[in-house]
Amino acid sequence: VQLQASGGGLVQAGGSLRLSCAASGRGLSNYDMGWFRQAPGKDREFVATIDSIASWEYYAESVKGRFAISRDNAKNRVYLEMNSLKPEDTAVYFCAAKRRNPNYYSGNYKDDRWYDYWGQGTQVTVSS
Repeated sequence: VQLQASGGGLVQAGGSLRLSCAASGRGLSNYDMGWFRQAPGKDREFVATIDSIASWEYYAESVKGRFAISRDNAKNRVYLEMNSLKPEDTAVYFCAAKRRNPNYYSGNYKDDRWYDYWGQGTQVTVSS
């Protein structure tokens, strides 16, 4: 499956952005999905995840209450709604996919090594 993230940009602190991850090649309905981000000079970190049927979500503490992940399997898209953005949210954001696996619910979704497919990333810059 090929993934392409979009929707990044420059926004002032307190603003909002909606990222989109479009899939091609295979339908997303059999894949658990994640969003990660990587700031300059830092390791890639987990942001949010949603299971294949949108029955379960989990967020990093740093974004809980501000970000929301969703998906539309009919459109082969996953979204990340980002509100109340902070300068520390500045990073390249990546979407990732893992074919549905029961071990997902054990917490593997936070590990970027768990995912098999990655999009190219979209830059989010939050100015103070």
